Amino acid sequence: MTLSTAESCTGGRIAAAITAQSGASRYFQGGVVAYQNEVKEQLLGVPSGMIERYGVVSRQVAEQMVKGACALFHSDYALASTGYAEPWEGHEVEIWVAWGREGDVHSLCLREDFGRVKNVEIATQCVMDEFDKYLRQLHQPMPEPPLMA
Repeated sequence: MTLSTAESCTGGRIAAAITAQSGASRYFQGGVVAYQNEVKEQLLGVPSGMIERYGVVSRQVAEQMVKGACALFHSDYALASTGYAEPWEGHEVEIWVAWGREGDVHSLCLREDFGRVKNVEIATQCVMDEFDKYLRQLHQPMPEPPLMA
């Protein structure tokens, strides 16, 4: 199993959290900090029409970033983030994190404002925790069928 990241508002913090773990080189393929829309489009395959329609801070873009990172790094799974980590130009805090693999991507939105640094920290921890839960669900052993009387 291999893993990659595509980050915007977390600025590489997700990749840093992964590589801080011993043995990460066995599964971590790499990551991209795609702060500008052009990078999201060119490296991660986020269609410009998607950004125009839904906004760069959206579930659709976050989920496409997961798919794009899987393709770019030839990884089985990816984690992604896009958002406003602090109020900015009339926008409230809104951070979308996403995780999964091609054909099975999940996401959630964080909207609480604890300050930029804390918001990024929370988003990083959130996507790591959600990915951990996701993997545990995928790899649960099948329950035994009920005995027939």
